[in-house]
Amino acid sequence: MNIAFLCRWKLEDGLTVSTVLPHLQALASFQEITKIIFLTLEDEVYTPVDASVKSILCNPKVKWLPILSSQHKSRVLNQISDYRQGYKTLRQVVVDEEIDVVVAHGAPAGSVADKALRNSDIPYFVTLFEPHADYMLESGVWSRFRLKYNMQKYWENLQKKRAAGLMPVTEGFKKILLQEGIPAANVVAVPCSVDTVLFEFDAQMRAKVRKQLGWENTLVGVYAGKYGGLYYNNEAFEIYRTCFEEIPDFRLLILSPQPEHEILQQLQKYNLDLSKVQVTSLQHAAVPAYLSAADFAFATYKPAPSKRFLSPVKIGEYWANGLPVLLTEGIGDDSDIITKEGGGALFNLQQQESIKQALQKIQTILQDQAHRHEIPKLAVKYRSPDKVRAAYEYFFNQLQQKGL
Repeated sequence: MNIAFLCRWKLEDGLTVSTVLPHLQALASFQEITKIIFLTLEDEVYTPVDASVKSILCNPKVKWLPILSSQHKSRVLNQISDYRQGYKTLRQVVVDEEIDVVVAHGAPAGSVADKALRNSDIPYFVTLFEPHADYMLESGVWSRFRLKYNMQKYWENLQKKRAAGLMPVTEGFKKILLQEGIPAANVVAVPCSVDTVLFEFDAQMRAKVRKQLGWENTLVGVYAGKYGGLYYNNEAFEIYRTCFEEIPDFRLLILSPQPEHEILQQLQKYNLDLSKVQVTSLQHAAVPAYLSAADFAFATYKPAPSKRFLSPVKIGEYWANGLPVLLTEGIGDDSDIITKEGGGALFNLQQQESIKQALQKIQTILQDQAHRHEIPKLAVKYRSPDKVRAAYEYFFNQLQQKGL
């Protein structure tokens, strides 16, 4: 069996490394799969440097094929051109590489796969299937009346009808899809997985990083990610300010791909002491050491109805490292998991004193000497890469039964 795996992010984008590589590793483990053509959207041709990326590209079954972006000055023209180039390239790859199955990573990639395979017998699956259009609408990035939102909504509905299988990242969204009439046989929930070994707590790295920072006897909160879009921006820095007010010897560690000067401007805007904050950008493989140096973690998402269907990678990574998570209410399945099984505290900015109460709960968790050992069990239970392989095994068996 030959597979084409389509991703619309750059090869070394943090989301590619954290969410795509587990799928490629799972696919490469199937004996019946001969080759995997891995397509990403790139601005330029380059040699990968991320260790995790290089390791998967060294697999003899995997062949990386970058699709170069058109680089129009107009953002709209660029996106239209990238879409057309994407489905034309995929259509050619299907022929040249004798592809049997296409896997599209995310609903935007699914739209490209659907167009490329129109009037074809080649089946396609959509991983990381989420209501992307609604995410962007509710986050204020898109307008309900603009073409982007309506086209993405249209494409998502096409995928629901034509994809051979959908892999939503939450049980909550799976239920919605079933209520919409999608056959249960076509839907398997696959949360964003985490390498629990890579992200496990390392006491030696904790001591090393904290010594480098001069934070040996402090309580450290860590945030890994961006600001704006799906995430709180100004509100996140207000939360940090509350942490400095409520927690003695608090220190803040920000691991972000955003330009450092933008983050420093926000820190200064909220009068946060820069000597007590470290801002840095890391390759994915270097993140676990810095998580080990922290005591708890932030997952500050903007609340909205569709956010019930998120599966934040960072939460799985935090849990795998034994970090309790300060999480917005109503995010994916994870909010319910925290409520029922622990692993953090929830907050709601619409409720007075919510942050202070959540921080008190976090500090109570930290007083339990076993928390760093117990919390990783949530990552194993809910974010295991075994769920990824099991989903493919299920769908491949279905194709075999149908004679495809």
